[in-house]
Amino acid sequence: MASIPKTLGDYAVLPIQLPQPQSIAHLPPATHFLYVRRNAPKIATADDGRSLFISNVPVDSTEEHFRALFASLVGPGRFESISFEEERRRQRKKGGGSDSDDDDSESDFEDFDAVMPRQASSLADLQSRKRKREGGEKDEAEEGRRTAINALRKQSQLPASWPQSLHRSGSTAVALFADPKSVDIVLKAVAKLHKALASSQQYPAWPSLPSSSLGAPWLAGHNRLAYPNREELRESVDAFFALFNFQEAEAAELARRMRNVPDEDGFVTVSRGTTGGAGRGVAARQQEAALARAKQLAKQERQRQDMTNFYRFQLRERKKEEQLELQRKFQEDRKRVDAMREKRGKFRPEA
Repeated sequence: MASIPKTLGDYAVLPIQLPQPQSIAHLPPATHFLYVRRNAPKIATADDGRSLFISNVPVDSTEEHFRALFASLVGPGRFESISFEEERRRQRKKGGGSDSDDDDSESDFEDFDAVMPRQASSLADLQSRKRKREGGEKDEAEEGRRTAINALRKQSQLPASWPQSLHRSGSTAVALFADPKSVDIVLKAVAKLHKALASSQQYPAWPSLPSSSLGAPWLAGHNRLAYPNREELRESVDAFFALFNFQEAEAAELARRMRNVPDEDGFVTVSRGTTGGAGRGVAARQQEAALARAKQLAKQERQRQDMTNFYRFQLRERKKEEQLELQRKFQEDRKRVDAMREKRGKFRPEA
């Protein structure tokens, strides 16, 4: 058996033996390599000292897998939790785009927000920023509105079509331990493991959990979940359209109330109304679009003219072309004069 390197750069190599499916039980078991090091993110946090950065996690990894793995290495009670790459990405988006710490915040429904009314989301963001500037707290009506929207959003979620979500191949995770000493013990256990492998050649076994079975059971579960109950599906679709219509009507009411409200600089945004009929508004929008298009074309033409004689070689080429054009016109005029002379014949003045 080929020797396994103890380290790879800053990472310690942790080999594990994956469970062998019964369909290929006659083949030798597969070996997977985890790469671990102390967590050192660019933006430091209070838990960096007791966390471990893990790379190349298996695609079906769960918290139960790593809890059992570290328990077999250093004993139970030291591993606390783990956050995978997808979860950390969602938390970063949630922290940057939401002002709520609830688990049911609006940022948890990213795919749902992509199909919501565009005007509703824009006006909601504007109102949220204005509330933050004014330092106002959420009243009971606002809290009730958010609770109702989150309830509708939960109800509008379609049933899951996969029994388990898989991680991206080669993804990462951050394992959190009870204290910094536990991280040292884990790294020492990984180093001792390589010494034991030299004699026993036995890799730590990756825990086999019934809830994370892949292969045929995983595909069979997907085939079963791909056809949900019609009543549940109808309730989800009805809740989605109810929420869509609710936010659309709310956006129209909010736009009406904010039409003549001055902003922080004291300016009032004047919106074009439809007092003179719908046709006048349509014609005005078409005229504005035509003017904007004409301005864009004029700007592009000015840019093209400014760049015509910008470089020295362009000036030389232009002068050469002008000289050739003058020579060509001179030859044409000379031929024209010769032709006129031949046509008139020899001139003989009278005696």
